[in-house]
Amino acid sequence: MTTPLNPLAVVTGASSGIGLELAHQLAANGFDIVACAEDDELTIAADALRANNVAVEAVRADLARPEGVEQLVERVTVTGRPVDALVVNAGVGVSGPFVGDSSLDEQLNVVDLNVRLAVHLAKRLLPDMAARGSGRVLFTSSIAAVMPGPFQTVYNASKAFLLSFSEALREELKDSGVTVTALMPGPTETEFFDRADMRDTKLGASENKDDPAEVAKQGFEAMMAGKDRVVAGSFMNKAQVAAAKVVPDKAMAAQHRKMSEPGSAEK
Repeated sequence: MTTPLNPLAVVTGASSGIGLELAHQLAANGFDIVACAEDDELTIAADALRANNVAVEAVRADLARPEGVEQLVERVTVTGRPVDALVVNAGVGVSGPFVGDSSLDEQLNVVDLNVRLAVHLAKRLLPDMAARGSGRVLFTSSIAAVMPGPFQTVYNASKAFLLSFSEALREELKDSGVTVTALMPGPTETEFFDRADMRDTKLGASENKDDPAEVAKQGFEAMMAGKDRVVAGSFMNKAQVAAAKVVPDKAMAAQHRKMSEPGSAEK
């Protein structure tokens, strides 16, 4: 990478969707980027980020595997630069009944990428940020964190973990100079619904999804302001999070089922 002139940001899941848009927000605001993803789109994404006249290092790694996380950590470490912003965005979902066609490996992959990655990467990079006394951290959770998720059973649970993890870390680090923010988007127009095989659900088929660029802008601004969380996107997302505080989980689960059950797009 070039001679350090800018703050450095590490972004996972940076090849598309909200992760790419978060990387664009950071680059447009003068951050050099270490962008990580496992797919071929990362090369194209990195070239687009360089148009902001910042240094970008693309790291292709499978972050669902411990060795992939260590590969990313090594690439960050060899820059010799402090991490000013850590954006843990990579995630995956699996659609369909838990007791059904999905394999154990598919469900555990959700845990590995959405949960274990966040713990592993935070444990490796946060100590230096805290010792230095500065830094911004953003975890991409979801409004799914506040409701049980039939047919997205493990996904919703993983996002609840990220929200709790983020808020607990924030309290631990409140006097350290490091802030921790949870980004909670609702349904957003990204590749997620294709990868999770959800296009036959009401949720996946809906044309009222949020713009990932706008979600990322709200997330970036909240992170830089040091906020604890931001429910990004439409007013409906905020209404659902508010409703979850008073509506019983059983009712929230039943409502979620109507949106996420396979074949519900036809009902």
